[in-house]
Amino acid sequence: MKNKEHAQKPQDLEPKPPFPPQKLEKPGLESELHPRPHYEAPDYKAAGKLDGKVAVITGGDSGIGRSVAVVYAKEGADVAITALPAEHGDAEETRTAVEAAGKRCIVIEGDLSSQAFARDVIARTMKEFGRIDILVHNAAHQNHWKSLEEVTDEEWDRTFKVNIYAYFWLVKAALPHLKPGATIIASGSQTGIAGSGQLPAYSTTKGAIHTFTKTLAQLLLERGIRVNCVAPGPVWTPLNPADKGRSPEDVSKFGKKAPIGRPAQPEEIAPAYVFLASEGDASYITGEIVNVLGGTTVAG
Repeated sequence: MKNKEHAQKPQDLEPKPPFPPQKLEKPGLESELHPRPHYEAPDYKAAGKLDGKVAVITGGDSGIGRSVAVVYAKEGADVAITALPAEHGDAEETRTAVEAAGKRCIVIEGDLSSQAFARDVIARTMKEFGRIDILVHNAAHQNHWKSLEEVTDEEWDRTFKVNIYAYFWLVKAALPHLKPGATIIASGSQTGIAGSGQLPAYSTTKGAIHTFTKTLAQLLLERGIRVNCVAPGPVWTPLNPADKGRSPEDVSKFGKKAPIGRPAQPEEIAPAYVFLASEGDASYITGEIVNVLGGTTVAG
C-alpha cells in the first residue's frame, strides 16, 4: 500500500483547500492551526551534509523555520532558534523535535524589531556553541490591507523592522564570527517578485530581502561566505491565519490558486534550505533567489 501511495502525485497526498475556516490571534500559534502543518519530513533522507555545524534560525518556533530546524538537525547541525515570548509553547515543540534527531537546540525569546535583541541572538549563540556556520533569517510580520490609506506608520515600521532591518542587524552582528564556508539564507516570497496589492508593506520588504541578498552575496564573496534566498509561494503556516486582514473564509481557500492546487507544507520547503547550506551541494551558488512556487513559472 505504501508503494502505491508514493506513486501518487504529491498534491494527492497533502492537505488541500477547503480548510476549516479559522482565525488565529497574533502572533499565531502552530499548535492552534488545523490541520497541523507537516514539518517532520519523515521521508527526508539525511546524508550528514551539515555535520558539526551550528545554525541560527529566526522564527524557528513554527512554519518553515521549525521544519528547517528539524531537517538541519537530521543533517547533523545544532540549532539556535528565535521566537516571541508568546510563542514559547511552539518553540518548545521545535526544541523537542530537534533533540529527538540527536542535536542540541536553544530557544532565544525576544522581538526582532529590536536591534538589541538581534545582537543578543548572535551573542547568545556564540556563548552556547562557540561558532555560527549558517544564519537563516526567516521570521516575518505580515498583514493584508484593503487600501494603502489603511496602513499606519506603525504597521509599516514594524513590518520593515522585523522583515528587513533584522536581516541587516543579524548579518552585521554575525559577520565577525562567520568563517569562509559559512552561509546566509533568507526567506523571501513570491510577493517579493510579483508584488501584492493587499500586502504593500510585506511584499515591499520581501523585495528588499531579495535585493539585499544579492548585494550581500557580492560584498561577502571574497570572504568565502555564500548568501542566498528561498522565495516560497503559499505555505501552510500560522502566518496567514494570524493575518489581521484575512477572514476565516480567506484562510479556508488559502493556496487554492497555486497551480498545484494547494499550499506547500513546511517540510516541502525546508530541503531547499539544506541544499543552499550544504557546501557539497551549493558551493558555486550565491546571490540566488530560489523560487519554490508549486507550479508558478512566471513572476506575475
